[in-house]
Amino acid sequence: MFHALSWSVVGVLLALWSLTMWLLHTVAVWTVSSAGALSGAAGQAGSIDLPAWIPTAWTEPLLALAGGLGALLDGLLQAAPALAGGLSVMAWVLWGLVSLTLLLLGGAMHLLISVWQRPRRGSGTSMNGASMARG
Repeated sequence: MFHALSWSVVGVLLALWSLTMWLLHTVAVWTVSSAGALSGAAGQAGSIDLPAWIPTAWTEPLLALAGGLGALLDGLLQAAPALAGGLSVMAWVLWGLVSLTLLLLGGAMHLLISVWQRPRRGSGTSMNGASMARG
């Protein structure tokens, strides 16, 4: 009975892991695939209007940095949809490794239950009760 219970727990954990990985993969692929639509907004980072009370000596380097980062971010967002295929491979590899780990954990629990349920030797009793009769 303990064997069936332990493998049932492993099966439920495997099903939950598969569902979680499927959901994460779906959200990640959707995010990466739609990232190219955001690429136009990243290029406008250099046109931020800062308050007039901030000295221009401080704002010019910040705006130049924002413009450079905007161009970098724009390039990354345009390349993001191409990463969706690699994301699928990574998801399958991760799912396989965790699933294998869960199956190995189930095998280890099976072995521990078998050892735990094995009759112990040297406990003072034998199978036919002869030591109890001598008494």
